[in-house]
Amino acid sequence: MGKTGRHSRTIRTGAAVVALAGASLAGCSSEPSSLLAQGKIEIGSKGDQPGTSYSPHDGEFNGFDITVAREVLDRVGVKVTSSDFEGVLSKNRARALHEGDVQLIAATYSITERRMKPKGEGGDGLDFVGPYASTRQGILVRTADAGRYKSHSDLNGRLVCVWEDTTSAAELKRSAYSQIRTVEMTDARDCVKALKEKKVDAVSTDQLILYGFMKDDRSLTVAHALTFGPFNDYGIAMAKGHRDDCEKLQQALMDYAQSNDWDRDFQINLPLVPKEDRDEARPTGDEIASQSCRDKPGNAKVDD
Repeated sequence: MGKTGRHSRTIRTGAAVVALAGASLAGCSSEPSSLLAQGKIEIGSKGDQPGTSYSPHDGEFNGFDITVAREVLDRVGVKVTSSDFEGVLSKNRARALHEGDVQLIAATYSITERRMKPKGEGGDGLDFVGPYASTRQGILVRTADAGRYKSHSDLNGRLVCVWEDTTSAAELKRSAYSQIRTVEMTDARDCVKALKEKKVDAVSTDQLILYGFMKDDRSLTVAHALTFGPFNDYGIAMAKGHRDDCEKLQQALMDYAQSNDWDRDFQINLPLVPKEDRDEARPTGDEIASQSCRDKPGNAKVDD
């Protein structure tokens, strides 16, 4: 299946020291606010999401978020010189950027209207470069119980774990899912642990994240038929005030997403994602242009 379905829908907690690869970029911008010309960049990311953003050992970091950030920065002449990442909690991502603990965040961060709206207008005051991938929200269950979950009604009365300040937590609060019981925990690691210990019946978040957990532990299975809400579009985030840098990274992402490198990196990091979902996940140039470096992205969700 192609992308018809998606196109029809209209702290310092994480840091990787990044050095500029060439003198040309350092000399092209004299703006005090330039992130790319300051000699190093710190990138906040997750540490507990296998396949997307994961730190299996101290001093090691891998996943599709990490690969995308490195590839995009490399295309603007910025080389990652350290993999010393540490996890950033979902609820702390915007704060880490505004307090200057990190300059960029690549952490399955969904682009939404509230997050991109200027702070003076009640938003989070962030610019995004993206999407670099898109996904529906889904359900992760214990493999032994997977046969019980064939429709949304099978979740009625079940206890589903979500984590704080995520689109999934907001989605399951809608009246359409009032019969599904939810519990919020701090982050992904806590929810998956509760699922394996049979303290909850399921975990809900973006399907790409769930497929990463499934690859990491085959006692867990993505209930592929159960999806929620519109697509979430992941972007690399920065505090507003660096629009020139944002636009350079936007062009770099467009080049990357249209190359074979995107396919290679996605399959390496998330090999269990079905082909039709991988095709839906890949952004077009128009989608990147409509959501990057803007105060109101063209098709962002209003509520998250």
